[in-house]
Parts: sequence; structure tokens; C-alpha cells
Amino acid sequence: MVGTVPPGGQYAVIVVGSGISGLFVALEARHLGPVLVLTKGSIDDCNTRWAQGGIAAAVGPLDSPDQHLADTIAAGAGLVDEEAARILCYEAPARIRDLVEYGVSFDSLGGEVALGREAAHSRARVLHAGGDRTGAEIETALSAAAQEQSITILDHTLVTRIVVEGGRARGVEAVALPTGEQERYEANAVVLGTGGAGQLFSHTTNPEVATGDGVALAFETGAEIADIEFYQFHPTALRVPGVPTFLISEAVRGEGAVLRNLAGEAFMRNYHPLADLAPRDIVARAIVREMRREGADHVLLDCTGLRSIDLAARFPAIFAYCKGAGIDIRVDPIPVSPAAHYLMGGVRTDIWGRTTIPGLYACGECACTGVHGANRLASNSLMETVVFGKRVVQHIASGAGGSAPPTADAIPLPSPATEPPSHAALQSMMWACAGIERDAGGLERGLATLSSWPRRGPTPVTRDAFERRQMATVASLMLHAALRRTESRGSHFRSDFPETDDVRWRRRQVFVRDP
Repeated sequence: MVGTVPPGGQYAVIVVGSGISGLFVALEARHLGPVLVLTKGSIDDCNTRWAQGGIAAAVGPLDSPDQHLADTIAAGAGLVDEEAARILCYEAPARIRDLVEYGVSFDSLGGEVALGREAAHSRARVLHAGGDRTGAEIETALSAAAQEQSITILDHTLVTRIVVEGGRARGVEAVALPTGEQERYEANAVVLGTGGAGQLFSHTTNPEVATGDGVALAFETGAEIADIEFYQFHPTALRVPGVPTFLISEAVRGEGAVLRNLAGEAFMRNYHPLADLAPRDIVARAIVREMRREGADHVLLDCTGLRSIDLAARFPAIFAYCKGAGIDIRVDPIPVSPAAHYLMGGVRTDIWGRTTIPGLYACGECACTGVHGANRLASNSLMETVVFGKRVVQHIASGAGGSAPPTADAIPLPSPATEPPSHAALQSMMWACAGIERDAGGLERGLATLSSWPRRGPTPVTRDAFERRQMATVASLMLHAALRRTESRGSHFRSDFPETDDVRWRRRQVFVRDP
């Protein structure tokens, strides 16, 4: 715990989550008054820490925000909110300067910032810190900067409800996990920065805390949820028996690594003109098809031809982790397969991070600004957190209040009446029924399985039980959304509706809890 509880227990801002979005908002908001950060794990348990690829900004001499915007729109498969994406791309360079001021040291080469190129980017515009430890470097810098008397950080504190009174968010209810003590915290504004939901799936690059809590909390409060069917599966996660899943960054392919099947054939040219730098959804499905054709559970990522770079220096975390698994990436191909990685949808917000509940904001992976559309452009996620985190604080400081306007045709959906008996039961169901390739039969089986589980009881006060409830809520939203979208678009692929870009579906699905 850092900081002190203000007189009367009233905070200016309560932030739920301690990844880059939560900490950046807390740092930016500290001039507004006392700030409280609540996180169910330790301060550094978050998706940010695992982000390897980098953070995208048009800061190079041959690049421009317009080119960054064009790439973002192209990757988003027809569903990108152009206004939000334009804000992201034009404000990105200034947010890089903010991160530097907070102590982030980006990698350089010859006195200039080093820029890498990743899949679906037309220019080298991805900044790194510590090689492939970008997320960890940013998290460390922001954590150190957050050790301020005006910022109180309560870790191992589980937020169980957003308090809404008089039509606006007034605070949260939370449980101190070590003691079971329940507490209510009040604030002028509540900001959700809880990260993603990779733990819905049995194969994921996300840490254990990524259970979709912010999305579920907002949904139960009555906020709108958008684009929840779009979940990105990273093509290349380490696949070694007995070794935990570990992300092998897209930046490795950006440096020239090649995907090969078990026969040694480079296969991506058969699927897309950009080959190994094709959009993630295309690469992930290509890998699945190659694995199915060969009856294998992995393909190979070949770095052995990369003679112009020092792999151990460029990718220290990947090099060390693979070495620990018995793989020297300088001479051995890396066994990889796709894994759940990033949630494009989430709590619907406007360009100021406002949800449809006054006083409740969201930013980062738990939010849905519309910048990613149906498929996120690589390394846009970390930038989205700081661009819209900044705007959240600017809006709170303005005192303008209000909320994002409600969606006229939002789809009412009841909360699930059941909850899974274990994390593993839900994860296996979601991987089988709502994974990389989907169809009506699988999605309907998923919903039937969800409804067959034990009925919900009172609000749980243990982390395990509460997470299972939150995961069931997000899983229900995702299954319903994926079943309704009878087309394939971006990361959402229906084998029974393989046609892409159906003009009738060039629209977003928005859900709201049916009371």
C-alpha cells in the first residue's frame, strides 16, 4: 500500500487495475486530488508486463500519422471507428514523449530511436524498450513513478461491484483478499483499466489475472459492451510439452524469421501476399490448417537464417525462455501454435473514454473505443491505453460529466444464471467452441454447456469463485455475439459462413444487460 486514505474516504478518481492503462491514468490524474488504484493481484500482475512487440507511433522520418491510420483501418476489416483511430495515430507521438518523461527508456540505434516493423504495418514504426521486454519496461517505469503520496495503491483487493447511485457511478465495493474484509470506496470518477480476458481460453499468452473482470463488472452495472465477438489469437506461442505457453513476438517475424511446416516448407506465401507479415488472423488460421493437414500440434518458426542481428540481444526474454525449454533459437526452429492473445471488444466508450454510465470510464484492453475494429494492428494496443488514458483524465478534469450516448439498437442480454465448476471447464469449452475457427454447432454447444452448469449463488468473496462468475458473463457475451454474426470478418472466422466483408454485417454489435 502506498499513500493514505483521504479525509472522509472520498477520492478524486478510483482506478481498477494496475497495468499501463491503470497506472498511466493514476499518474495523469494525481493533480486532481487523491487517487486510489485497486488491483486483485500484485501491482505488476497484468498483460502489460507480457507485451513484447512494442508500441506503435509514427515518429520516423519516412512515416506519418496518416500512413499509420491507413494501416490501422486496413487491419480492422471494415469496422474501425475512423474518428477514434485518427485520434490514436495523431496523438501517439506526444504520448511517447509522456512515457519518456515518466522514465521509459526506448531502445536507440546510432543516437536515434530504433524502429521495428511488424505485421500489416507499411513502415517501421514500432518502438521497443529492453529489446522484447517493452511491456515490462513500461510497467516498471510507471510503477516507480506511481510511488507518490497522492496515489494510494491497494493490491490483492478485488473489486466486486461498481456502485451506481442517482444515475451515476459513485465508487466501488471491494474485498481485501488476505482478510476477506469488505469495503466501499467512493470517488468522483471510476476508471476501469482491468485488461483483457485471455483466461477464457485453455491456450493463452495472458497471465492468470486476465479474466475479463472489467467487462463483466461494467455489463452487470448496465454499461454497453461492443465488438465482444472479436478475439485475436496470436499466431506464435511456444508449444513445448510441459512448458507454460509463452508469446513469441511478431517482431521476430518482422526481423525475417519464417514459418515452416514440419516438412520444412515455408507456407505463408500460399495464404497471403505479405507472407509471414500478413495480418494476425490470417497467419493464425494458416497455421491451424497446416497443423490439421499434418496431424500436428505445432509448426516451426525458423530464426536460424537471421545472421544480421544478435538474437540474444534483440530478443533477450524470448531467447532466455526458449533456452530454458531446451531450444537455442540461433540453431533450432521454435515450435509454435496460436494462442488467445487480445480482446478487441469490451466496454463501449466514446473518444473520451466515457461509458454509457455517467462517472464510469474505461480504457485499455477492457474498453472498446473502436480503434481496432475486427482485428487489431500489431503494437497499437499499448498506444491505445496511453492515448485514451490521457483523454479520460482530460475529460474528468474538464468537469463536463455526461456519458457516451446509448446505442439505439443495443441488444438486451440477461446475465448468465450459472457459473462453471472450474476455470479449466470454461477454458476447455471456449477453446473448443469459440476458438480460432467457429461454427453454429460449436457456438450452440458452448451456450448449452454454459447453461448446464450449477446455478449462481450469492456474490462470492473469494477470487477463484468471483473470477469464475466474471468469466461466465464474458463467455456468454462472446458466444452470443459470435453466433449472431453470420459472416467471417477479421479475427472472427465462421467455417459455416466463410464469406468475408458481408456489407450487411459492416456494423458493430452492442449488448446491454437485460434487467
